Amino acid sequence: MIRLHHCPQTRSMRTLWLLHELDVPFEVVVHPFDKSLRQPEYLALNPAGRVPALEIDERRLFETGAITEYLCECFPEAGLGRMPGAEERADWLVWVHFAETVSQHSAALTQQHVMLYEDAMRSPIVTKLEAARLGKCYAALEARLSGRDYLLDGGFSAADISVGQAIYMARHFAPLEPFPALLAWYERITARAGFQASLPKPGEALLYARPFYPPIAPPA
Repeated sequence: MIRLHHCPQTRSMRTLWLLHELDVPFEVVVHPFDKSLRQPEYLALNPAGRVPALEIDERRLFETGAITEYLCECFPEAGLGRMPGAEERADWLVWVHFAETVSQHSAALTQQHVMLYEDAMRSPIVTKLEAARLGKCYAALEARLSGRDYLLDGGFSAADISVGQAIYMARHFAPLEPFPALLAWYERITARAGFQASLPKPGEALLYARPFYPPIAPPA
């Protein structure tokens, strides 16, 4: 039995996409993005009170990087991982975990634009700096993807899923258009059925009410 605890448009979407690509039976429990994640019942699954949490074969896992590695090792026949000893193993690990480098900046911007409800609480400096840091992440990916269809020469993998979902969130704060190789890659991987199946369903509450949030202008 595999059960994913998920909030739409959050990091748990990374695990949801991976499960669809693995093509294994699983169920999804959708949670609201609110204080209910701090309840004792949920903290027993993820002590940080965040998503994802994954229940699999009597185990409880949290942290998307760890979940990605574990699932790819459980289902190696899908070819989405690079097992220990494989030539691309080191590169695969680097890019799977680079997703969190991207996501930390998106998380800071999500807090500024979405979680802080009053304009006076938001920082023009933070939003400008974090958007610029996303641009540096984009530049690193642009260099990697120039001349490649996927992050690894061996083809599509969970590294593309991890980074692709991070970019899905980051696009709300920094545009991809100045980075043509990155944009082409993103369009390529998000056309996949697994990504489309991981998008929010009609009626589900969205984390992002707008498609794009520009940096906050300083007070006049």
